[in-house]
Formats: sequence, C-alpha cells, structure tokens
Amino acid sequence: MSDPSTSRDLRLDFFRGVALIFIFIDHIPENILSYFTLEALGFFDAAEVFIFISGFTAALVYGRRLVEKGALYATAQVLRRAWQLYVAHVFLFMIFIAEVSYTATTFKNPMYNEEMRVADFLDEPHIAVLQALLLQFQPTFLDILPLYILMLVIFPVVLFGMQRHPLLVLLPSAALYIVVQVLGLSVPAYPEGHVWYFNPLAWQFLFVTGALLGHARIRGRTSLPWPGVIFPAALVIFVAAFLIKLSWTIHGVWEAFPGLLLKQLWPINKSNLSPLRLVPFYALVVLVAMRVPPEARFLRSAGARPLVLCGQQSLEIFCLGIILSALGHFILTEYGSAVPLQLAVNVAGVAVMFLTARMIAWYKTVDRMPALRPGIRPAAASGRPSDGVAK
Repeated sequence: MSDPSTSRDLRLDFFRGVALIFIFIDHIPENILSYFTLEALGFFDAAEVFIFISGFTAALVYGRRLVEKGALYATAQVLRRAWQLYVAHVFLFMIFIAEVSYTATTFKNPMYNEEMRVADFLDEPHIAVLQALLLQFQPTFLDILPLYILMLVIFPVVLFGMQRHPLLVLLPSAALYIVVQVLGLSVPAYPEGHVWYFNPLAWQFLFVTGALLGHARIRGRTSLPWPGVIFPAALVIFVAAFLIKLSWTIHGVWEAFPGLLLKQLWPINKSNLSPLRLVPFYALVVLVAMRVPPEARFLRSAGARPLVLCGQQSLEIFCLGIILSALGHFILTEYGSAVPLQLAVNVAGVAVMFLTARMIAWYKTVDRMPALRPGIRPAAASGRPSDGVAK
C-alpha cells in the first residue's frame, strides 16, 4: 500500500480541473450554464477552490523539497515556479489586450475596451505596461494569477514557519484576515482609485490554510479530529448556504420566488473574502475530505480523466480558459445569445480545454520517456519484443 504522504492525490487534480471549467463558464456573462456552477449554488465559487488547492499542493510539493534537499533548494524551486507564473501572466496580458482591442476595432464596439478595462491601457500604454509588469494593472479576468504569484513569493516564509510549528503561520495569517474584515484594508492598484480585486491581505488566509492542511498530510495526519461532530456541523452549514444561495439564484430569474435572507446577507464581499464565503467553503472541504477518499473509483474513470488532466496542466488550461471565455463573450454579444449558440460556445470551449490538456499531458509523458540507443527500433514499431532498452 502506498504512502499517502507521497502518492498523488487525484482529488486535487480533479477538483482543480472542475474549478478551471467553472471559471471558464462563469467568465462568460449571461451564460446559461453559469446557473449550474458553484457561483450560483453556494456563497463561494471556483476561485476559492483554485486558491485553496494551490496552497495545499504547494505545501505538498515544496515541503518535500525542503525535507529532501534543504531550505535553499526549496526556496529556489518556489521562486522558479513564481517566475513561470509571472511570465505566463505577462504573455496572457498581451494576448488578452490584443484580443479585446482587435474585437473592439473589428466590430466597431468601443464598449469592449471599457468592459474589459482595456481602455486604461489604450489611454496610457507606456504607464499601463509598466503597471502590468508590477502586477498593479489587472484588466477584467486577469486578477487571480497576480494573487497566486504573490502567494508563492511569500511562500518560503510560510514553508519555514510550518516546519517549526503550524501556529507560527496560522496565527499571523488569521490575525491579518481579521484586521481586513474589521478595518477593510485593501491593496491599491492601477489606475488610481482601483484596488486588487482579490485582496491578497484577505485571500492569503485561504492559501495558508490550504498549505497547512497539505503540510499535515506530509506529516501523516490525514484524519480529522472529532468526525462525529465535525461532519454533521459541516453538512448543516453547507446545506443551509446551498439552500439560501439557490433561492437567490431562482429569485434572480423569477422575481416572485423569495430570496431567503437576501436583505440581511447581501452583498457577500468577494474581494475581502467574507467569512460568509469562507465558512461554507471550509464545510465543503470537510465533506469532500471525509466522503471522497483518494482511492475513489470515479477519479480514475474515463469520464473524470479529462478533468484530472486539466487539473494537472492547470497553468496552461487556466490561461487558455481566460482567452476562450473572452472569445465566447464576444461571439454571444455579436451573434446573439440564443440558448443553442450558448451551449455550442460552452461545449466548444470545454472541448478545446480538454484536448489541449490531453495534448500537453501526452507531450510531457513522451518527453519523460528514456531515449533509445541508436540503431534500436521501438518494440511496437518492429513487431518484436524489445531488447530491454525501452521499458
């Protein structure tokens, strides 16, 4: 039996893949399928899933690097990954700006520039580019990668703190989160008057708690305390939040339907990660951890495979999803938002994401294969058993 602290947990890949698909769907305005994503059915959405799993996997990967090869190597690996994300963000920024500007010019609709916050770039491109490189300029849809980059930049400190004692990380993180909720602290962005949509002072708590759970897994602590109490409490919290948010979603479509506690709870602040978002999300984490084991059969089924692959190639698929969601928005705006066309756009976008993930996975698999000796043909090609070189 494999060691749970070292074997790959397909739950992380699967649910991150689901989150990436939901992000694509939710980023298309007035999308009929958005009524079936986490955003419509809970107080939280796919962003929480993405950041939490990112923290969890960061602790798993770099925690092992720290133990195996020391602090300097682990820090270098973390910063190397942060640099990869930064380069991807810069490329995504330029492609996104070009996509929006081209569409606005082609269809003579300058509202796209305003809607996607590209107008700020067109007005002062020399300043906007510099601010984008500093992660301060974040057009629509391009606000989650800067958060992830910043979380990785500070992660070596989190990693070393967890190694000494989890409370050295948890207490300061929780204290900062509480201060944000009480005082409403935010991080300024470009242009003047804007702030980071995903306030890193608040969202760091979700990333850190995910990392702490990943660290606990490395230490072999895979079970939750007091399961007889925690599971029922989590179930009640999640179901209550689900029913309330579902009533809001139905109320938005059919006004006569009452929105439960709508006046008392609305709005639920996403930028500062309101506790009303955080608590039901943690409840879902508990439910999944206790009812979806790592060896669950569906995780290795053919139906789950595309989502697992998307989760494993998360950076590439996230960037692709942003470009596709903007393209889908433009298509539905210019050619009509009839339900058949909406479904076609969604199916086409998800199919492209699935195929791209599969292609990247195939390439990485082939790239990891050992090279054959010159003059020796692969067994499959020759029709005979191999000489033991290719395994």
